[in-house]
Amino acid sequence: MSPETVVVDARRLLCPMPVIRLQDCINRLTAGARVEITCTDPGVMNDIPTWCRINGHRVISSQQQGHEFIMLVEKCLDGA
Repeated sequence: MSPETVVVDARRLLCPMPVIRLQDCINRLTAGARVEITCTDPGVMNDIPTWCRINGHRVISSQQQGHEFIMLVEKCLDGA
């Protein structure tokens, strides 16, 4: 069975709101679940990986499509 993936739309939000939206979503999920977040603020390409490293989660993939930045983040056990 594939892990649960939740989609978060953080388009048109500026720092720190995309990271806060991601954090709020991750906090509601169980370990192994994934969040696909779509943003238009290019700062997320640094901010989200940094937040994941600090909080013990994992960036599975990141890509840019036009003016959008799409990241797939996996929640790790209890943030570790």
